[in-house]
Amino acid sequence: MIDILLSVLILTGAIFTFIGSLGLARLRDFYTRLHGPTKATTLGVGCLLIASALYFSVREEGVSLHEVLVTLFLFITAPVSAHLLAKAALHLKVRSLAATPPDNDAAD
Repeated sequence: MIDILLSVLILTGAIFTFIGSLGLARLRDFYTRLHGPTKATTLGVGCLLIASALYFSVREEGVSLHEVLVTLFLFITAPVSAHLLAKAALHLKVRSLAATPPDNDAAD
């Protein structure tokens, strides 16, 4: 039973990581490319780390907390770093390819 759970977690993690990496390579501008590694890849690596924690907890005596701590650190730092990258890009006025609504204040 644990082997099936580990297989599902590893496959899910690999799929999410691949989709996140593909999004980083294929999306058109900085802001859309930011979603690939921060969303999908974070979930993928999180699934892989949870599978590793389960495997070593079952195989050895005691609970393996190293992977759980790395997973928590990843889930905390990835959104913060993405937010800081987006704020830096806005500060540097990096252009987005997305259509923006017209500015109503400019007409006044």
